[in-house]
Amino acid sequence: MCGGFTCSKNALIALNVLYIVVAFILIGVAVYGRAASLVTNLPIVGGILACGIILILISVLGLLGAVKHHQVMLFFYMVILFLLFLIQFSVACACLGVNISQQEQLAEQGWSRVDNATRNEVQEVFTCCGFDPVVDKTTPHPSCENIAMRCCITNDKNCVCPPCMKKLQHTINYAFKLCGWIGLFFSLTEIAGLVLSRRYRNLADPDEKLATAIFPRHNFTY
Repeated sequence: MCGGFTCSKNALIALNVLYIVVAFILIGVAVYGRAASLVTNLPIVGGILACGIILILISVLGLLGAVKHHQVMLFFYMVILFLLFLIQFSVACACLGVNISQQEQLAEQGWSRVDNATRNEVQEVFTCCGFDPVVDKTTPHPSCENIAMRCCITNDKNCVCPPCMKKLQHTINYAFKLCGWIGLFFSLTEIAGLVLSRRYRNLADPDEKLATAIFPRHNFTY
């Protein structure tokens, strides 16, 4: 019977193994989100990265609690998993809620903070020149001589490389949406872990019942 002790135990073990896989996916997506834009650290995406690391630790706790049917481990597993669900759900919603204007502000702040070497790397990676006409007046960008040859394949003298903001905005938006939807989807699966661990914690171990039946406990008076 799937609602029995053995089935609940195996299901909880399998779910925690899945959480470990999910945690590595979250970490990989968050690392991609932080590296994709180059000029911003995307702090909200950093929250997804932290959730992935914490999820690995919680999954190990859940595995130990499920294998040993340890009441204390399962209790703390449920509490921490619920708190992680709240954090991950909130961070995922925040990633999905960042609008275009806020993304542009993050990119502008990042461009202003980094040095010319990083700006030059951004220009080469995205084949662009400068950030945008307004920001370039206050924050000079590196030379675009090498990039101009890649931007303008033809010998058109009026050819100008596009500003990096247009290229960065698409990448940052994609990173936020990717982290948000993946984080939201996997945060909802943690509800299943809470329900299953609560049910499993309240079930009696049949092996313990059998041992008690074979070796009954008696109160002897000496």
